[in-house]
Amino acid sequence: MPDSSSSPTPVPALLVLEDGRHFRGRSFGATGEIFGEAVFATPMTGYQETLTDPSYHRQVVIATAPHIGNTGWNDEDDESTRVWVSGFVVRDLARRPSNWRSTRSLQDELAEQGVVGITDVDTRALTRHLREQGAMRVGVSTETTDPQALLQKVRHTGSMAGLELATEVSTTEAYVVPAIGEKRFTVAAVDLGIKAMTPARMSERGIEVHVLPATTDFAELAAIAPDGVFFSNGPGDPGSDEHAVQLLRQVLEAGIPFFGICYGNQIFGRALGFGTYKLKYGHRGINQPVMDLSTRKVEVTAHNHGFAVDAPTGEVIDTGFGQARVSHICLNDDVVEGLELSKADTVVAFSVQYHPEAAAGPHDAGYLFDRFVQVMEGNR
Repeated sequence: MPDSSSSPTPVPALLVLEDGRHFRGRSFGATGEIFGEAVFATPMTGYQETLTDPSYHRQVVIATAPHIGNTGWNDEDDESTRVWVSGFVVRDLARRPSNWRSTRSLQDELAEQGVVGITDVDTRALTRHLREQGAMRVGVSTETTDPQALLQKVRHTGSMAGLELATEVSTTEAYVVPAIGEKRFTVAAVDLGIKAMTPARMSERGIEVHVLPATTDFAELAAIAPDGVFFSNGPGDPGSDEHAVQLLRQVLEAGIPFFGICYGNQIFGRALGFGTYKLKYGHRGINQPVMDLSTRKVEVTAHNHGFAVDAPTGEVIDTGFGQARVSHICLNDDVVEGLELSKADTVVAFSVQYHPEAAAGPHDAGYLFDRFVQVMEGNR
């Protein structure tokens, strides 16, 4: 396990992928030995939001932007109460932060939280390898210096496929985020790995948000008498989360308006009868082009997902809850990026695979929270 009390003085570090490819560098943050799924993220800003996003639980994030740490760390931009990544890989670590909001350095925060980082890695070569070979298991160590020895440890760790992780990151106690100004609606938000900015965006629109544990049952949810239900982003394989699927089916049967983001989109797909599958290397960044198939408008969007919904584009599918269709697609690879459910030509539930709350941006998709308000208004 990482040693969070270790000196911040860099020491040699080793990164080994499950196919044997390895890279050497220097440590930053904590020292120790960690394992996870190697994934790359393309944003040039917002590393603090990335590292504190619960969706990255059990993943080792490779930053494709070469210079990381220059904005330091502050107490305002966290998306949760802790860093969730297993490890962090960068090319050039800033020697010192330079931002008026910074209160400490990235390396100091990672050391405090016991997170192992490795710098001086050729992240361009590493990213190209993952694009060609796909996301895979990885180990980062300051303790095991022999690549073959670390490789054997990597190959004994579990794969992301088949893992149910939402309950590991979810809140254990319900809490309320009050509406800003006049309260207009009550929403039950099931925390599958929720980011702090999501209830904040709803609160700005007069919504009182009741954030509920992933283990919540329908009776507990219905007791709130919500005007709408929200399922959040989160980590793990949606194909393994039967509880969330059954809960959402009960929500749809009850006719309660629904909005889902990311993992919530995948659970929505499963509830409607579609399958999910693992992407080769996923979408992670804040510059992904998505088309709304209704308006043909293209939005630049923030993504973080390694799984996707397997649903036909251009077709209307009859389900037990209404007529479903794919509402958004990614223009890079045609992956399903949104779903919509209608009854009598009226939208009653919808979801998107990307992040309209988008901290640290972009904000092209912020209107989706207004759409949720409109669906709840229409249901009244």
